[in-house]
Amino acid sequence: MPTRQLIAAGFDDLERAKRFLADKELIGLDLGVLVGHLSHAADPDQALLSLLRVIEHAPDALKLVKDPSLAPGFMRLLGASDALAGFLIREPSALQVLAAPAPQVMRGRSAMELRAELLRAVGADPSAGMPPVATARGEDGYRMLRVAYRRAVLSLAHRDLGAADALEAMPAVGRELADLAAAAIDGALAISRAEAAERFDPADIADLRLAVIGMGKCGAQELNYVSDVDVIYVHSSDRLEDELAHTIATELAVGISRAIDSSGIEPGLWEVDANLRPEGKDGALSRTLESHAAYYARWAASWEFQALLKARAIAGDALLGAAYEAMVAPLIWSSSERDGFVDSVQRMRRRVTANIKPSEVAFQLKLGPGGLRDVEFTVQLLQLVHGRVDETLRVRSTTKAIEALSMAGYIGRDDAQKFDSSYRFLRVLEHRIQLVNLRRTHLMPHKEAGQRVLARAVRSSVGGKISTAAGLLQRWSETKRLVRQLHERIFYRPLLSNSANLSADEVRLSPEAAQSRLRALGYADPKAAMRHIEALTGGVRRRAALQRQLLPVLLGWIAEGVNPDAGLLGFRRLSESLGESHWYLGMLRDSNAAAERLCRILSNSRFITDLLEVSPESTAWLGDNKQLIPLSYEALWAEISAKLKRNPAAEQAMRLIRLVRRREILRIALADGAEAIDQDTVGRALAENDRAAVRGALEVAQRTEFAKTPQLGEFLVVAMGRQGGKEIGYCSDADVMFVQRPFKDSSPEDAQAQALRIATAVGSLLGKAMVPAIAAEPRLEIDAALRPEGKSGPLVRSIESYEEYYRRWSQIWEQQALLRAAPMAGSETLAEDFMAMVQPLRYEQVMGEEQVREIRRIKARVEAERLPRGAEPERHLKLGRGSLSDVEWLVQLIQLQHAKEHPDLRTTSTRPALKAIGAAGIIPEADLETLDTAWSLATRIRSAGLICTGRVSDVLPTSWPDMEAVARWCGYAPGEASVMEDDYLKATRRARNVFERYFYGFED
Repeated sequence: MPTRQLIAAGFDDLERAKRFLADKELIGLDLGVLVGHLSHAADPDQALLSLLRVIEHAPDALKLVKDPSLAPGFMRLLGASDALAGFLIREPSALQVLAAPAPQVMRGRSAMELRAELLRAVGADPSAGMPPVATARGEDGYRMLRVAYRRAVLSLAHRDLGAADALEAMPAVGRELADLAAAAIDGALAISRAEAAERFDPADIADLRLAVIGMGKCGAQELNYVSDVDVIYVHSSDRLEDELAHTIATELAVGISRAIDSSGIEPGLWEVDANLRPEGKDGALSRTLESHAAYYARWAASWEFQALLKARAIAGDALLGAAYEAMVAPLIWSSSERDGFVDSVQRMRRRVTANIKPSEVAFQLKLGPGGLRDVEFTVQLLQLVHGRVDETLRVRSTTKAIEALSMAGYIGRDDAQKFDSSYRFLRVLEHRIQLVNLRRTHLMPHKEAGQRVLARAVRSSVGGKISTAAGLLQRWSETKRLVRQLHERIFYRPLLSNSANLSADEVRLSPEAAQSRLRALGYADPKAAMRHIEALTGGVRRRAALQRQLLPVLLGWIAEGVNPDAGLLGFRRLSESLGESHWYLGMLRDSNAAAERLCRILSNSRFITDLLEVSPESTAWLGDNKQLIPLSYEALWAEISAKLKRNPAAEQAMRLIRLVRRREILRIALADGAEAIDQDTVGRALAENDRAAVRGALEVAQRTEFAKTPQLGEFLVVAMGRQGGKEIGYCSDADVMFVQRPFKDSSPEDAQAQALRIATAVGSLLGKAMVPAIAAEPRLEIDAALRPEGKSGPLVRSIESYEEYYRRWSQIWEQQALLRAAPMAGSETLAEDFMAMVQPLRYEQVMGEEQVREIRRIKARVEAERLPRGAEPERHLKLGRGSLSDVEWLVQLIQLQHAKEHPDLRTTSTRPALKAIGAAGIIPEADLETLDTAWSLATRIRSAGLICTGRVSDVLPTSWPDMEAVARWCGYAPGEASVMEDDYLKATRRARNVFERYFYGFED
């Protein structure tokens, strides 16, 4: 036999293979054809060895080898299961099971057929009206039952291994194994009845009705080749006394285990495990139906109802079994309403993982992360939470449950497909591993040889690329990672815990229950809210089904906001805007945070709700923190620059620039509301967003101007005020100055005129209304009032003019304004020169007493003149006592005085400047903390005012709804508006004391 042919067939031990092929038992066979048949086996070496052993005891096996239609299936079986080869050696007559080719499409045998076969094997009449009683008993009866069972397993394995798609066949295989186990228990019960007649009156035994309830995988009809069969026994009798009935039932139950699993000539099948019964090992082996009901009503733990999800009458008295199923069904489907139910199931899954032996974690198919238990726990929890009102979920098998959950929308179609295929793949691996020795195991083979055999065993199902150990491990690793991701995303959904806490009527959203709940939750107009609910949930489409799942929980989250009615209306409009978008409701269902974030934002923020209505696709960001992170200036400019290249027309270019700005304001606000970014990041991101928009507008203005007249000079926009400090709020104006420098060969007058046209255009392009209007756009107003001479001075100056003005005529407030100057857009060389020119003016001047007095005088005048008439100084966020203005003026005075000696003070931002002041030892840390607290709270409240009301206001709200909304946005608990008010008044009062001490020199 050529070595190359053996290698191609998959042999590992080539010398042994050649020796075995030369065995006398194979004389007369075409060895080349035989090796071709052996190539179908997962383990050709084992298949060849088993073939020789079987032929030695059953020469008829050669008939199978010589038949080209039967030989491949025979070799597959011998190469997959050493245990079944051993069975053929013990029972040569079982070869006739393999006398027909296995069909490519798996065809299962019926439960009735299997039951009849195993009952007849022990001499019982399956069609008898009375409970069947075996004529065989003791060792002979056990052997007959076990042989018949293994013949049926042999037949199933033959068909399973021959199926073209093992993943497709898996549910049918599990179902037949469960039905076969049930048939074996019925056969064992028939033997047990015969044996019990030696101790009890046969009439009493006949009167005792015993039902065997299958649990776990047997109950779900998804059993493994080798697994404990979990059962619960329930008995009943019309005339026997309770004690005698219990004794006989216990004897029959013990007899079942003995027939199935006691030692004998034909080895035991599997353990019959009754530990899931009430009280576990400490409880009675069998109970009456009434006793079961009493236990579950009073004492059962949450995990027991999860176990009962799989309960199914599998053997014994069918009517009693059906009565048991009917008794536990309402208990199962109401169990999720128990206190802490979802948490208890989640904790149990974590305990299962934690209890795995460390040496086994990396090899666990069943219990480890990404294993079978992750799928099963996830599916069962969803069934238990949602199945109480949705009867389509009341199925037992995992694959059917996944399908039902997907059909009803509780799992996305894509996730369901991934879950289902992953589960099938893991179960097929488990089946192939167990088939080898017919032993209970859930561990991936440790050695490469075993992994390679397993890879070959599943190659027909998942493609030839998995026929190597490395390919198998890669596929398994990918499957585990996928399952774990799905498990963690679905199993720990906040919606599950919240939905479990609702009553069945509340989940159903029945009109009466919904109206009552809406009133209790605080909706001001329950009738209008009900109309929104009906509009969202009406119909039979998948979208309506998803809304029916989500709304019972979302209504509560929306009601936690300040204005639930507006929040629900916003949710309806948003849902209708997104229409058939497949991701929207799926994200709300699956995301750990998106649904709750959206509800809170919609009921607290008019500003964001308006933006979401015109940009509903942005809702997707709430499900992914990475997408909430504001874009950098560089990323924004790259996007705007690309749009400018593709859109030469000024009107269209500006529309796109302003749409980008509106989008990014929404992103920042959503991130702010989701607490994904801090306050400093909000100010910085808003400033960078405006900076990119201003640069884009400048590009458009220059492009338009230069199309008419040649460029006559350089142009620069300088950010001033809070824009320069990158600490602006929502809808802040952009404080700027415009600088120009003529080219050497240009007329200064013409260059100045051109720069003025450009500066005017920039303001107009950003601030004027567009036609058609950009909906919900917070327009950017350009404010150049901080330029030399203020509004009385030229809008644009040359750099030389600035230099001369600052050298000859500048006032101290203008030097103070320069502390926040920073390049914003335009010529980089002009920016460098301008900043070099103003640097000495703001940081290197010597502050005399006269300058300090002037700054104090200006500040006092600002307080007296600029505070709006009727405004309470204590409540004004910008100009009030201890508010933004006080802190910033004090910081800027210290910068003017000390920045020359302390370079760290040379910053345009307030909070970094406060830190630098502390590091320089100019003001004690305690006083700086007071200033920082007041400034931060005022900044936060100022932004929150716009976010919550949609109106720009610099005053601490006085109306309760507005103050409550602002307090919520600022992180206060519901009902703590007065706490926020007290905190603000206290913080600014203390800040004012610090300000007066260091700014005016007042004593405490």
